[in-house]
Formats: sequence, C-alpha cells, structure tokens
Amino acid sequence: MTLDETLEGIAQHIRTLLDQPAASKPLKITDLTPRDGQQCKLATRVTTDDLLPLCEALDKCGFYAVEVWGGASFDVCLRYLNEDPWERLRRIKEVMPNTKLQMLLRGQHILAYRPYSDDIVRKFCERACANGIDVFRIFEATNDFRNIVTATNAVKEFGGEAHVEVNYTVSPVHTLEKWMEYADQLVDIGADWLSLKDATGILMPFDSYRIIRGIKERAGDKLPVLLHDHDMSGASSMCHWMAILAGVDMIDTVLSPLSFGSSHPATETMIAALQGSPFDTGIALKDLEEPTRITKEIRDKYQKYQTGYTGVNTDVLTHKIPGGMISNMVAQLKEAGRMDLMDAALKECPSVERDLGYPPLLTPTSQIVGVQAVLNVLTGERYKLITREVNDYVAGKYGRPPGSVSRELVAKVTGSDTPPDYAIRAGELAEPGDWEKAQEALGPLAKSDEDILLGILYPMQAKDFLSARG
Repeated sequence: MTLDETLEGIAQHIRTLLDQPAASKPLKITDLTPRDGQQCKLATRVTTDDLLPLCEALDKCGFYAVEVWGGASFDVCLRYLNEDPWERLRRIKEVMPNTKLQMLLRGQHILAYRPYSDDIVRKFCERACANGIDVFRIFEATNDFRNIVTATNAVKEFGGEAHVEVNYTVSPVHTLEKWMEYADQLVDIGADWLSLKDATGILMPFDSYRIIRGIKERAGDKLPVLLHDHDMSGASSMCHWMAILAGVDMIDTVLSPLSFGSSHPATETMIAALQGSPFDTGIALKDLEEPTRITKEIRDKYQKYQTGYTGVNTDVLTHKIPGGMISNMVAQLKEAGRMDLMDAALKECPSVERDLGYPPLLTPTSQIVGVQAVLNVLTGERYKLITREVNDYVAGKYGRPPGSVSRELVAKVTGSDTPPDYAIRAGELAEPGDWEKAQEALGPLAKSDEDILLGILYPMQAKDFLSARG
C-alpha cells in the first residue's frame, strides 16, 4: 500500500464519518489497568488487597474484558508479595462476576523463560480457565506460531477465548507482506482474535493504518483484530485513531493515573474522543470516576516503584527496549559500578538484535538482548561472555528467529558456523518429567495441581512460599 493509497483511504474514512454518521461500528475496549498498567508503571508490586476495590469498580463499566493476571504478576506474587497468584485470581473473580477476565500467556513458555512440554501447557490452561480466566492473550516473542498452537487449542477446549498476538517490530525482515502472512497463519490456527502488539511503542500512525487495514482485508470476517500499543514514543494515541479508521475492532487502554509513557493511552481519553461518533464505545465516563479515583490512590501509595523510565522517551525508536527492561539494565550497571556505560549499552542493543535475527523486543527477548548488550559493553568485547538465554535462543528454544542469526554468534555458541535446525518446535526441546519432578521436590507442601504448577514454573520461589504457608 503506497502512501497515496494510505492517505486516500484515510480521507475516505473521514468523509464517511462526516457524511454517514449513522453507519456505526461501536469500538470494544479491554482495560489493562490491574495487570499491564501497574506492571508498566509500578513494577507489578500492587497487592491483591489493593487491587480488589479497583476490580470491583471496573466490573460495573462495561468493558469487553479486563486484564488482571499473567505476565510478570505470577512471578512477583511469589517473589515479592508473598501471595498465591492462584488465590489472587479467585478473589478477583469473586468481585468481577460480570466481566471477562484476561491474562497474558507466553505460549509454550507459559509464564516463565523456558519452553514446557505440551502436557504442562494444557494443564496450565485448564487450571487457569477453572480458576476464572476467560480471555487468554497468547504470544510467542519471535512470532513462531508453532509455539502457540498447543495453548490456543487448549484454551478453546476448556472454554476460553484465544487472542493470539502478532508482535510488532521494525526490521528489514518485517515487511507489510510479512504481517499479512502472520494473519493468514492465525486464521489457519483457529485464533479467536488477532492482537497486533507493539510492546515498545515504535509503531507509527501510517503503519498502524496500513497493517490493520491490510489484515482486515485479508482476514475478512474470519478474525477480529485489536491493537495493543504502548506509548514510549508518544505516538500511541495517533496509532489508535489510525487503527480505528482502518477498521480495528478493539483497543487496549489503561486508566489515566497509570496511562501513557511506558503504559497505554488513557481509557477515559479514548472513550471521550469517540463519544457521539460511529465508534462510540457505549461506556459512560461517569462510570469510570470511581475506578479512576482508586487507581490514583494506588499510584500514590506505590509511587516509590516508579522510575525515570516510565515516561515518553523517543530513544526507544532506536534501541527498541521497553521501559521495564531499561530499568533492569540500569540495575545491572549500578551493581557493576559502571553507570557511565548506560548509553553504550543502549547503543549496543540494536547490534545484538540484528545478530539474533531481529526478534521483536518484549519479554523474554527484550531481556535476552538487553542483558547481553550490557555484558558486551562491561567486558569490552562482544560475546566474550554469553548468557544461557542467548545460547537457548540460538538453539531454537525461543522459536525460529525471524531473520538469520549471525554466523559469528552461531559459531561462538555451537562451535560451528552451520545454523541450528530451526525445524524443531520449541515444545519438542522442553525438559521431560516436569510434573513428576515438581511433585517430588514439593512433597506434602503441594496440596493441589495449582501448587504443582507453581513448582514447575518457579521452583525455588514456590518451595519457599509453600513452606511458609504450611
């Protein structure tokens, strides 16, 4: 789609809005405040007790879904809050009987950093559905959709909705046609929704229009489309508006006290902007007053977890590293007493990204690239030290890289410049016997299948937590 075609399409949409206001297409909204909002701005540290009033208030608003679980929340509950993440989900479900609950699921990696066997993925999806999750945002960081098939099928089998995410990035291998090919794959897999996900905020407005319009034309009525776009570059509101003109069916937002910057556009702003238009969401602004007030109280209470990397920072257009991972890089360099290398580490990130075949940078690939970039500048030699995660990535445990992995890096990892066999699905590289190992390690501490899943995903943290629980 040329620029002229893009501009003509946008102009036609605007003429239609002005001339045929009765041709309505109400926009759906998923609010992310209880999970991605607090993860982006408050390091996921908000306790369940503080989330429950917010969730109860959100239940009255009329959102398509509210994201409450998954991502880093599972880990943080165990590691920092001394909470059972399963109990968090059940308690939220009790106060949100009228709204679909959503989680973020890392495909074959579930919620952790290595692939798990198909039986473990299926078991997790079954228990998540049983405990209250209705909508699963399923992604594979490299867009290797072989790694979401098991989760997608399991979610649908157990009664959930499979919203599969296509992770956006900018690279020589990610062309407009590539995004269309991804849509074709998700139709074939049987996804219920396609989520175009920009985890770093590097999507620009015309590209938002081209990709969403292209997917809508390609998939037709087979696959509704939503946009998930972080605001690190400050362009997300424009991208959402362009996506709406292109026919997007749903957008993701966060309540204003935790919105914009590393987070998402404000829920209230987007709803107000669409009032009286053919895209009117039907959500009343007055119904958002209470959840917004509670969110502000949460922000103020947990303000110490906000860092200098949660606002707009256009450097992201170059290094593509999300704000949360930048904070981790800062922590690494502070520990080494070399904060003077921060700029060098960020400048090294695009080179590591290129060496790994241009993976979209979100969990876990943003961590893989960011940590390796820090090591490269700390040691003064590229790949003098190579992390286990980079080794696993090169071996295919994070899926097939979108582009070619650097021959030099392959040689350092494998001892040969012959590329690994990426025909092997990551799930086939999973360690066997995870269930039995966790049962043996936890013994009588594990009182349910949910406890065993804790032990599989986070062995040390789970054992400490369950021991303290008694």
